[in-house]
Amino acid sequence: MLKENPIQELQLQNPNPNPNQNPPKILTTMAANSPTTTRKEGEFLLLGRYEIGKLLGHGTFSKVYLGRNVKTNEFVAIKVIDKEQILKGGLISHIKREISILRRVRHPNIVQLFEVMATKAKIFFVMEYVKGGELFNKVAKGRLKEEIARNYFQQLISAVGFCHARGVFHRDLKPENILLDEDGNLKVSDFGLSAISEQIRGDGLFHTFCGTPAYVAPEVLGRKGYEAAKVDIWSCGVILFVLMAGYLPFHDQNVMVMYKKIYRGEFRCPRWFSPELSRLLKRLLQTNPVTRITIPELMENRWFKKGFKNIKFYLEDDKLFSVKDEDFKDDDIDYSSDQSSRPESPTEVDTRKRLTTMPRPASLNAFDLISFSPGFSLSGLFEDAGEELRFVSGATVPHIISKLEEIAKGVSFKVRKKDFRVSLEGSREGVKGPLTIGAEIFELTPNLRMIEVKKNAGDKGEYDEFFDRELRPGLRTLMLPAPISGESSVLPSETESLK
Repeated sequence: MLKENPIQELQLQNPNPNPNQNPPKILTTMAANSPTTTRKEGEFLLLGRYEIGKLLGHGTFSKVYLGRNVKTNEFVAIKVIDKEQILKGGLISHIKREISILRRVRHPNIVQLFEVMATKAKIFFVMEYVKGGELFNKVAKGRLKEEIARNYFQQLISAVGFCHARGVFHRDLKPENILLDEDGNLKVSDFGLSAISEQIRGDGLFHTFCGTPAYVAPEVLGRKGYEAAKVDIWSCGVILFVLMAGYLPFHDQNVMVMYKKIYRGEFRCPRWFSPELSRLLKRLLQTNPVTRITIPELMENRWFKKGFKNIKFYLEDDKLFSVKDEDFKDDDIDYSSDQSSRPESPTEVDTRKRLTTMPRPASLNAFDLISFSPGFSLSGLFEDAGEELRFVSGATVPHIISKLEEIAKGVSFKVRKKDFRVSLEGSREGVKGPLTIGAEIFELTPNLRMIEVKKNAGDKGEYDEFFDRELRPGLRTLMLPAPISGESSVLPSETESLK
């Protein structure tokens, strides 16, 4: 028998798969009220931030509860892990790796880890609450229509491909570990058995015997080492078969007989499978991992490509946001409240006239300025904090935005604007995803603004190259000249008030 996962990630959905089910009564009353918490209510809060609701599920070392963020009223799933038990079991490295993996693979089709908290006795994973139920529950009612199955499979491959590009391999993909939200979007969960590329041995292969019997790849059964990416692809093939057929391609009451069928690749496609689908499944469930279809090849497959839309998303304030093509607009901001006396160009005048009224940029006070000092920076405490550039400019907000758009246009980057934040988003898929650079504008005085530019996502090497070749030269014209000896600083003096 295959080994059980010692830290099995619990399913985060409500046991009742009905997506329209109301949250438990214990949370309904709180959610209807203001996020402000009374003293009595605060006694039942997790570290003063989350209200704990009903139990959703439990495993050997953990329990999962429904929770609510008292500040945002957002529902979450909170996994509570017993420290003493995992220390006794020697599983602390597994927990650390799971946290690292979940931070590395933030994607719309992967259950998100929001934060990790701890007390002396417990560890708390605050995660996305996915209330639509397991994909397994849908399949248990019967096979799915081809269009629906294809849509789920496309989302699954998008998530798995994203993980592989970041050196993360799931190794236990199955319908029970795939959740659906209330909109029917797929969410991959349970990264307890996942591995990262750093664990690969000198022979370039993994050797851990793990997985779920019906979904395990034949090379894992061979116990001679395997490529984890190819193992995930095999599991995806089994999942696709189950979605379309309503039953497993390799099944027998005797586990050893089932293993023999898997090892030999013995399966038959039902008569209702289209020829295109049958051919694809034979490539997915190819017993030889060398000739098994790869994800890039899969993305070009005719059956797979029908109706496929590449998922676009971005990170802002450490939160993930999905993107629709229609979201890319050129008129998201109005700068009409900017009061600088600098003459506007015809383009800036046209931009200002086209846009609706928005508030002024955020103003900075003395404490803000202190926090921006490198000596007080806490960015080094966080992973992938990114490089930062801050400078003071006398340019108007429209001119600053226009310059950022000009830089983005030169390298075919998308531009996203929200309030006085601008995001430049590349399209090239790197090891850590597309390069994304964020710029935020702050007001020092009516005539001075501070611009903060930093890497939000993507590879540091690619950012450094972009910074040296495009970003710094492009922004140089906006920067006020540095003061020479004897001259006053460009920052406001003590007599010039900060808004």
